[in-house]
Amino acid sequence: MMPIDAIIVAAGRGTRLGGALPKQYLPLGSRTIVARAVDAFLDHPVIRDVVVVIAEGDEERLGAALADRPRAVRVVHGGETRQASVARGLDALPAADPAAGVMVHDAARPFVSAAVIDRVAAALAQSAAVIPAVPVADTLKRVDGSEVVATVDRSALVQVQTPQGFHVAALRAAHAAARESATDDAGLVEAQGGRVTTVPGERTNFKITTEDDLAVARASLLEVPVVGHGFDVHRLEKGGPMIIGGLVLDVPMRLQGHSDADVALHAITDALFGAIGDGDIGHHFPPSDEAWRGAASDRFLAYAADRVRKAGGRIVHIDLTIMCERPKIGPVREAMRARIAEIVAVPVTAVSVKATTTERLGFTGRGEGIAAQATATVLRSME
Repeated sequence: MMPIDAIIVAAGRGTRLGGALPKQYLPLGSRTIVARAVDAFLDHPVIRDVVVVIAEGDEERLGAALADRPRAVRVVHGGETRQASVARGLDALPAADPAAGVMVHDAARPFVSAAVIDRVAAALAQSAAVIPAVPVADTLKRVDGSEVVATVDRSALVQVQTPQGFHVAALRAAHAAARESATDDAGLVEAQGGRVTTVPGERTNFKITTEDDLAVARASLLEVPVVGHGFDVHRLEKGGPMIIGGLVLDVPMRLQGHSDADVALHAITDALFGAIGDGDIGHHFPPSDEAWRGAASDRFLAYAADRVRKAGGRIVHIDLTIMCERPKIGPVREAMRARIAEIVAVPVTAVSVKATTTERLGFTGRGEGIAAQATATVLRSME
């Protein structure tokens, strides 16, 4: 079999999906979307090298997504269009190897299987251009505005997927001769009169374009709920203000601690670490380390939430109970919910804040300290 390289196109910004983060860097189970796409080719024995085409400025994102991979990838910057990005990926391939093959794959197709790659690779022995395709399952209508004009015969129609495979010389020639843009690389070969053949694709090899697509992708993974528990106590002393639940309260008392002593955020932080079996707050931020003296606890909580996401988890609920005689939590409950939700990056509806006294019993009842306990519910992929 000819040597085959892979080009993973990951330079798009995912505007149809929305959000600040390009879709290819969104978590999908324990890995990002782009990592799943790249891994499919890094792990496949017929693939020699992998080139990933990214937008300028995304180097750190890609590096984080592909950390600890046993094989390195080559990284190049994309162009203004997908077509230009593929051309730059081609330029990164060995120029002195015209007999090689190349597969071009969209980073937004994270579920490409080894079997599809096998079929494309095998077909390249007979054809200079090969594309995976699946039959059109739905009835198709031609419309004018909202009015149906005709039913389209779907018997000869297929939906095209990636990876699309080519003899590298044929694809380079098609790109060099292109005078108009095409929606895929096979279209460039077709425009030059080239022959394109199909192999069976798979419906699971779909492209993530919209929020609905992302929801379907996440639902296809096996996710189970896991619950973490956190508990913390801090002593009270005279003087203010008090930092609790991410808020600064103008009261004549404060909590003692190495950091800002936010007992509520500390409990939630430990609950998140517990949900993924990732130690506790003292392990990640030891009080013996002067770097954390006086540190704001929202940093600890945001870090724990990020660890959950990197472990393939999704935070779905946080339940916090604060035990104290004073200050009164009721008047600031909603502000506290909003602040915690902001730090953890979840909807405020996913955060519950409760408060209780201990009927003047124990250290909390005597006003000597405040205790907090929290549970965090996380959906985690069990891959």
